[in-house]
Amino acid sequence: MIQHAIERLAFLCDTIPALLRQISPADFAHKPHPDKWSKKEVIGHLIDSATNNHQRFVRGQFEDTPKILYQQNYWNTYSYHQSIDAEQIISFWTLYNKQLLEIIKCMPDEMLLCTVETNAVHTIAFLFEDYVAHAEHHLKQVVAY
Repeated sequence: MIQHAIERLAFLCDTIPALLRQISPADFAHKPHPDKWSKKEVIGHLIDSATNNHQRFVRGQFEDTPKILYQQNYWNTYSYHQSIDAEQIISFWTLYNKQLLEIIKCMPDEMLLCTVETNAVHTIAFLFEDYVAHAEHHLKQVVAY
């Protein structure tokens, strides 16, 4: 299954940036409601998710079940995605995910464990597959592919 997730994320990295660049700046930054994220903030959320999962993928290899917490609304607010240039957001999302792909490809087959917010312990393989599914879910909210 992890190979399939690797292929899916590689496809997203190759496909999504061009689609995001076709969105007008006004539409990309439009907030449908003050309490809802703009498309730009959704991509920012995926960057935040990449950041937190990066820690899980790396620390899970050398720490005994690291506990990594992620408060998505605070991360989105205080990362200021809405104020950052759209091209930077798109480029950073793309490069960060390409980096995660390389990390996952280099990992040994015996994936180690990582504790997440719910105190559940999962393999890094499970977390990676979940990460890709989460990205696909949110990307479908922003663009059709």
